[in-house]
Amino acid sequence: MGLEKTFTPERLVVGVLSSDETAEHAALDAMVELYGALCFRSEREPFLWTMYYCPEMGEHILRSYWSFERLVDPSTLAAIKHTTDTIEQKLAENGSRKVNLDPGLLGTARFCLATTKDRSHRIPLAGGIYAELTLLFKHGEFKALPWTYPDWASEPVRRMLGELRGGLLADLRRQHFL
Repeated sequence: MGLEKTFTPERLVVGVLSSDETAEHAALDAMVELYGALCFRSEREPFLWTMYYCPEMGEHILRSYWSFERLVDPSTLAAIKHTTDTIEQKLAENGSRKVNLDPGLLGTARFCLATTKDRSHRIPLAGGIYAELTLLFKHGEFKALPWTYPDWASEPVRRMLGELRGGLLADLRRQHFL
């Protein structure tokens, strides 16, 4: 019989889609207030992977990634997703989001995204939220899975997460988790 123990904390990483810089700044302020200071913020770049969000957010959508210094208990992923959904709705105009926040957790061996969409490869967490194993860390790098969204599977994003993993490992050692 295995013994129950506390989870090793993980790094909160948020994929951000934005069509309004003011809304994006407001979302960032709200996230920093809740989850602490950023340890990483990528450059904003045009989001060209899909047109899925254009009817709601417009044609000029920018993609960026945020990561937070404070590590979180991975069992809180569903609550984090509910929080990001609330922030999105508060910043929406006429029912259309101006910012889309996709929270995920970076662990030492994986990256998982939170989602409201049920699929065969997603695990129910709580309150209608699922966890998707998005990337695996194997042989020194993150590897995409057959269902990984193309932007998250891209080499620059996988490399970014690999670099963030290095910081995570240092933080976990400092906090005596490793």
